[in-house]
Amino acid sequence: MLCNRGSVMWFYTGAVRPPFAEVPSLGEESVWDYPRPPKLVPDRREVVVTFGEHIIARSSKTIRVLETAGPPTFYVPGTDIKFDELAPVAERSWCEWKGSARYFSLANCAAQSDPVAWTYPQLNPNFAALDNHFGFYPGRLECTVDGERVRAQPGEFYAGWVTDEIVGPMKGEPGTECW
Repeated sequence: MLCNRGSVMWFYTGAVRPPFAEVPSLGEESVWDYPRPPKLVPDRREVVVTFGEHIIARSSKTIRVLETAGPPTFYVPGTDIKFDELAPVAERSWCEWKGSARYFSLANCAAQSDPVAWTYPQLNPNFAALDNHFGFYPGRLECTVDGERVRAQPGEFYAGWVTDEIVGPMKGEPGTECW
């Protein structure tokens, strides 16, 4: 697939940081140093996902998915999720790396009918560590990492978790389709 700049899709793979990327300071990570295909990294910081007063997930056994140009996505093990707060929806999507995703909205909440979480019921073998793990949209729920409020990745589709340690620029804005 060709992009508007005439380059091949997935030109950047984390091997070389592009000249327009921010240089990370001590304690920061550049999204341009993340690999493609994505890398799975266990994370032991406390992750809490809430909607109003309702705690949906709390875990210190998450897996971060790191992929070139995007902030990490935290995946929470199913054992640390309150499933009575979620309801399956018909929406599906496809990830070239992980496979087909199944989505969930908030149960009993008309104020938030968009999907808020997803999982991959039949993962591609290279991503088997994400079995029974769920991602959450930080733009639709309140998500924290060790008490820091997560900011949503730009754009409507992506669900990366932007924290103070992450520098970009990041995919999701118009014109970033090739990132």
